[in-house]
Amino acid sequence: MSNSDIDPSIAALLDDAQPYKPSATMDFERMVLESEAESQPKKAPGLVPEVDLSVKEFKEVTHIYNDEPADWFDNPSYYKVAIAGEGSNSQRLHQVLSKYLTCKDIKDRMVYRQQVIMAYWEFIHSIAPKMADKHCDITKRMLMRFAVLLPSLFKPEHKELFAKTILDNETGEPVFYLDEWFRGIATGQIKCSTTDEVRQPKKATTAEGAAMQEQQRLMQLQSKNSGKLQSAEGILNVKESERAMMEAELKSRIDALCDHLPVPGCDPHKDAYTETQQKLFAEIQNYLHSLSKNNKELSKALHEFKEASEAYNSVTDKIAQGPEIVSVNTGDIDTEYETVRQMAKMTCGRQGNQFPIYTREFYHCLPQGTGFRENVVNILKWVESIDPGAFCRIHKNMPNRIVPFVLLLPTYGDSGFCWEPFDRYNRVTSRGRIVVPMYPRDLKIAVLTAVADLRWQVAKEKASYYWMEEGLTGQYYEWIDKQKLKGDLKQYFIQDYVLWMTKESEGVQRLDKEVRGIFWRNIPFPQSLKDTLKTRSLVYDELCKKDRNREMSDGY
Repeated sequence: MSNSDIDPSIAALLDDAQPYKPSATMDFERMVLESEAESQPKKAPGLVPEVDLSVKEFKEVTHIYNDEPADWFDNPSYYKVAIAGEGSNSQRLHQVLSKYLTCKDIKDRMVYRQQVIMAYWEFIHSIAPKMADKHCDITKRMLMRFAVLLPSLFKPEHKELFAKTILDNETGEPVFYLDEWFRGIATGQIKCSTTDEVRQPKKATTAEGAAMQEQQRLMQLQSKNSGKLQSAEGILNVKESERAMMEAELKSRIDALCDHLPVPGCDPHKDAYTETQQKLFAEIQNYLHSLSKNNKELSKALHEFKEASEAYNSVTDKIAQGPEIVSVNTGDIDTEYETVRQMAKMTCGRQGNQFPIYTREFYHCLPQGTGFRENVVNILKWVESIDPGAFCRIHKNMPNRIVPFVLLLPTYGDSGFCWEPFDRYNRVTSRGRIVVPMYPRDLKIAVLTAVADLRWQVAKEKASYYWMEEGLTGQYYEWIDKQKLKGDLKQYFIQDYVLWMTKESEGVQRLDKEVRGIFWRNIPFPQSLKDTLKTRSLVYDELCKKDRNREMSDGY
């Protein structure tokens, strides 16, 4: 696109940017890194962290911003590079954006605004497949990640803030920006989000396409087998720990049984078993019975672990022997694009601000309130510190902590939500999916609404057909029905969950007494917080007494 093609108003905006001066040090380091990468064997990129059931909590992220801002937004050709190369979609977006920025009439401006929304999303559709390339131009990645089309729409302090953001995922958590999400979808590392419409997989028409589909199938199978392997290993570890504890207790009792006191005046003869030692016979017999039962369970767990390990290793070997995936699955990209667009609308709501491009007119967040990856991970850590079971699913009476995929969308919405609680084909160890807007009025509330939605959907799926009768959803439904409240049941729950996490956790009573009891039993605070709350109010002290009564009656 030549300079003559750029609208004069946009050209004037671009003239405000400082001259682009690439750093010689950064260029040299980039050359060294690229030469090292070319000399090493190619491996599948580790974009998506595997589910690790041994991890019990989030690590606190202290490195939130780089010390020095990058020069991504200092390029005077940023707009031309970002918008170029997409044919008619580029031209249309350029034209309607020029009209929108220069229009003075309010009514016409509203018309152009709607046209910008339509043109922008069509443009995103055209550049989405390019995100699969790790070496995609950083300008297009920033456009996809932060919706920054014109750097001149930044305030100076906001421009520096965004330029200091960390480019790659250093947290080790499955939290993704939009460009990373499309890359994971295109390369098969992330499955397409579930929709109501059943997708029929297209048959590959070339040998390369068939090889790509087979590799993607194997990668999905590997992810599923990895979860089964970790689950089997977790059960095996529990059974081994039980055996070790019982063996230690058995040894101590046998040692006590074999310890005989000398008989005075009858040396070297020893006394008979004392009454205490005779009681050990029954205890030893019980331990032997428990060890026999444990041995059967351990043998079964060991067999399942061996099978899972063999299956995982077999799939891993097939992936290693297969060709490297270099093609982009455009069918999955097209499907996910439609889903992402729907997600963006849901974060804003019907009456929300649907404008898709970053502009200082609508961005009013503080640095810690902007949905950067590191900020979101720290909020998730805070959520888990108050609600330890937020990301746990029970399997074979064992809680498995599985952090969901978190997609960060550059929208001006205020509500996060859960798209799916887990993969329908792997309910044990698959990750769910939650969506969080990046530019909300309150980032903590946006994350809380997403976690609340996840909580509700997991509980509902667990109760299955009896969700109105059993568990968290059943108890909450009965209360709503008793109050004769009308409206969205889940929305009532989300509002109460936000109050539970922000007010009740600090001893401020905002929930109905019955709802507080439901949450206390089904979404319990950690014991340390309970101990603190019971000193602040008789309400919480009474709930703690009920906890102790349930524990004593073995009915908790």
